[in-house]
Amino acid sequence: MENKDIENDFLTRGFIQDPTSQDTQCGKCSCAKLSVFDWLSNNPPAQTTQKQNICEVRFKNTSKGFYRTTDDLKLKTGDIVAVETTQGHDVGIVSAIGAVAMLQLYKRGLTPDSDSIRKIYRKARFNDMEKWIAAVKKERETIDKTKAIIVSLKLDMKLNDVEYQGDGTKATFYYTAEDRVDFRELIKVLADTFKVRIEMKQIGIRQEASRLGGVGSCGRELCCSTWITKFCSVTTSSARVQQLTLNPVKLAGQCGKLKCCLNYEYDTYLDALKEFPDSNTTLKTEVGNASHVKSDVFRKLMWYSYNNSKDNSMMAIHIDKVKEIIEMNKKGKKPAKLDDFALQKEIRVELDEGIVTLDDLTRFDD
Repeated sequence: MENKDIENDFLTRGFIQDPTSQDTQCGKCSCAKLSVFDWLSNNPPAQTTQKQNICEVRFKNTSKGFYRTTDDLKLKTGDIVAVETTQGHDVGIVSAIGAVAMLQLYKRGLTPDSDSIRKIYRKARFNDMEKWIAAVKKERETIDKTKAIIVSLKLDMKLNDVEYQGDGTKATFYYTAEDRVDFRELIKVLADTFKVRIEMKQIGIRQEASRLGGVGSCGRELCCSTWITKFCSVTTSSARVQQLTLNPVKLAGQCGKLKCCLNYEYDTYLDALKEFPDSNTTLKTEVGNASHVKSDVFRKLMWYSYNNSKDNSMMAIHIDKVKEIIEMNKKGKKPAKLDDFALQKEIRVELDEGIVTLDDLTRFDD
């Protein structure tokens, strides 16, 4: 394979950056999920007594690691390098260097002297890249054959992805399963079939969705397959705080779990709700007592309905007026009616209980 062919192949797969792209100099790559924006690139290097010889290296756009480089090896973001592994070597792409790499290192709870940090051997040679691209091309065929083997062995597991080591001597198989799987026989068959060392890794269904990809209900490609690298737990409280309808069909992502985007505005809603009075407080009027129904957080409105109302009407009252009524009640006073404070009035629609209980939302909290 010619140098130009390898370069074009790497460009189409998103392994390297296009040198003609304006994003190359700033360390961005639209094709790569794990590329890092070097926001310190235009700043002068900080004066430090400790040498910043740590680089962050990414592999197949799914995982990263930190590696130690030597003083005579000058690297920059986007360089393809050969790195140390337990056996043999792997090939990856430098995603961060210098101060940004050190910040990422400390964020992971590591130090430059950590034993888990291996070393970078060299910049990848021509034959290293040939072996690497040849190994990547075998992955699709390996997945198809392995799925057939899993079916023949009647194993209750689902193969999601295969990743070959850069030197082609090891293959990592990512799978999902409901229960524990005895894959000892599977490993023997795979080792005899592909003539490489086998490693099995079980992943969660969120990680499975990130590897398979797809398009969300928002019309955009899934966040987990484009930029999310660390998954945070999402609970039903995120939906409740944001006053969302507790509909499992709408709140669940393609992985079957609550959508990751429910966490995006969660803190903003919590800050906004600090101004709101306690929704469990009953408003007392001359007409009767009224209970809280719902809130419009960013318009700062709270909807109340009379407990003895026959028409199911509810009224939107600004939180300042709600606080004013609560203070009146504490002093033993009652306003004539809530209609005098209402900015908006509408009929409360009761949902069919069958729709709500069809699929309980609390299953997400298990």
